[in-house]
Amino acid sequence: MNRKIVAIVRYEKPLESVRRVIDFCAGLDGIQSKARIFIKPNIPFWTTASVFPKWGVITTSRVVEDTVRILKERGFDNITIGEGMVIEPNDRETPAHAFESLGYHVLKRRFGVRILNIHERTFRKVNLGSGVAVNFNTDILDSDFVINIPVLKTHAQTVVSLGIKNLKGMIDMKSRKKCHSAHPEKDLNYMIARLPNNLPPSLTLLDGIYTNERGPGYEGNIRRTDILVASRDLLSADKVGAKILGYEPSEVPHLVYAARVQDRPLNFSDLEIVGERIKDVASFHEYNFPYNEDGTLPRSMEKMGIKGLSYRQYDLTLCTYCVVINSVILRAIARAWKKRQGRPWDGVEVLTGKKMRPMPGNKKTILLGKCIYQANRDNPDIKEMIAIKGCPPEPRAVVRAFNQAGINLDPAIFERMDEVPGLFMKKYKGKAEFEESFFKSSLPN
Repeated sequence: MNRKIVAIVRYEKPLESVRRVIDFCAGLDGIQSKARIFIKPNIPFWTTASVFPKWGVITTSRVVEDTVRILKERGFDNITIGEGMVIEPNDRETPAHAFESLGYHVLKRRFGVRILNIHERTFRKVNLGSGVAVNFNTDILDSDFVINIPVLKTHAQTVVSLGIKNLKGMIDMKSRKKCHSAHPEKDLNYMIARLPNNLPPSLTLLDGIYTNERGPGYEGNIRRTDILVASRDLLSADKVGAKILGYEPSEVPHLVYAARVQDRPLNFSDLEIVGERIKDVASFHEYNFPYNEDGTLPRSMEKMGIKGLSYRQYDLTLCTYCVVINSVILRAIARAWKKRQGRPWDGVEVLTGKKMRPMPGNKKTILLGKCIYQANRDNPDIKEMIAIKGCPPEPRAVVRAFNQAGINLDPAIFERMDEVPGLFMKKYKGKAEFEESFFKSSLPN
């Protein structure tokens, strides 16, 4: 059997550690120096309003910079870094601020690297097979070699978010929403498993300097882990990454789909692990925030004593825009409850995504977003419907709807949504292992 090499090294020293993991898996062997190289980091989120926890959320600039320097050492000159953040498609300021803050423009000035916000670029319709088509960024499709650098983290919807999941940032917003289908088979896991089908050859480099439990966002529990994983085979890298996070590949639905599409085993029988042993670096990371026994409230809210509200855990059909505002709403509800002094709300339920249906015993049903409104607008089981029809929901409409239901959310939280991520910084204050320097260039401007 032709085994796929996966390298695991401990991150110990800038440049040297990245060089070791790439060399161990022969990551750049056989690539012509004139090749067009496309680097895909993971920058799912950014805010210009505050400093927020980037550790375990965003690919470290340290690993991106080291990768570029290694490419330059080996004579590669045609290098592009491209990303498509979860933003309004016409937002140019946020990506520009992110690229500058993360030191990418230093790489541009020093090494001639191109920096692309893919929302400003062109897309091409790509058939992924089985009736699945999405619009892919043409820059990555037309490159000769891709270096995929996701963060080693778990994900509330897909269990883990590694190399395969990172490619979702290369499709347009319409296609991303399509991935969150309510189709009984062609769901999020089914869709993202097919994203690698038409890509050029690639190297996957999992950045585990920081890992994220209950990710993928800044609300998760971030750990300093100091692990790098690399392979010329994307599925192999993800299988090992999942195991390091505590999951068998068979427990990760999109890896099950991907293995089936590629006619590959889900175990490690087709792999050769070099460097560190998986068992010596593995550490179990929860992927989801716990809910109460009947699934109607986050456990943290139940512990607060919240009554009269049902807010079920979102499913695979909730797209990322709504996931972001969902997080802010939960925080606003917690604040509103503290002012209630223990008085229950009046049987309010909140439905999200595309598939949820009302539960018996509730008096008021808030439909959060266009998709869930369309799915339930004629539902006779809803006693009082309060619809928020936007895509994504408009913050002021959210506040009005919850106020109508008797839950008085503070509008200031939504007016300053961009500042909310900064509130999580206090978790890491005074902890020396969480260094901002990992997200800046080490090179002089």
